[in-house]
Amino acid sequence: MTEVTTARRSRLTPEREAELYAAVLDLLREVGYDALTMDAVAARTRSSKATLYRQWGGKAELVVKAMRHNKPGNIKDVDTGSLRGDLHALLAQEDDCTMERNSDLMRALAMAAHSHPDLRRAFKELLLEPEMEEFENVLRRAVDRGEIRADCPALEYVVHMLVGAFATRTMIDDRPPTQAFLHSYTDAVVLPALGLTTTT
Repeated sequence: MTEVTTARRSRLTPEREAELYAAVLDLLREVGYDALTMDAVAARTRSSKATLYRQWGGKAELVVKAMRHNKPGNIKDVDTGSLRGDLHALLAQEDDCTMERNSDLMRALAMAAHSHPDLRRAFKELLLEPEMEEFENVLRRAVDRGEIRADCPALEYVVHMLVGAFATRTMIDDRPPTQAFLHSYTDAVVLPALGLTTTT
C-alpha cells in the first residue's frame, strides 16, 4: 500500500505538494472540515479534482496528510540520556506560533472525526499513531535505562496526558498551548506520575 501511494503521489514536486497542503490548511481554517470540498481545494490550488483524487484518494486523506506535512521531521532517534530531556525534545518540535495554529486545526478535526469514519481512520493512522510511536520509543528507552519501572501504571497514559494537556489548554485557560506550558506540565504532572523528579 505504501509503495502504491508513493507511486501515486510521485508526479508532484515537493514544492507543489507543499503549496497544495498549505492551501488545504488555509481553507480548513476558513471554513472547517464539513464545508471544505475538493472543488474548493481545486479552485484554490488551480488543480483538477481528478488530480486531487488520483493523488490522495479523498478529502480525509488529503486533510490529514496536509496536517502531517506541516509537522517537523521525524526525530525518533532523539536520545538526550534522560526521559525528561527526551520528552522536552519531542515537545520542542513545534514553535509556539505553529503550535497555536495546529491546536485549532486538531481540535476541529477531532470533533469532525466523530461523524466521519474515514477522517477518524486517517487522523489516527497518519497523525496520532506516528506521534504515539515516537513517545513509546522514548518511554521504552527510559525503561531500558532503568529510569522508570516497566510495571509503572502511568506508562500507558503518558500520551493521553500530553494530548489532553495540548487539547484542553484553550478550553480551560483560554490560551493556546505553548512550549513553556507543555514543558511545565511534563515536569509537574507526567514525570511525577512516572515516579521521577523534575531534575531527573
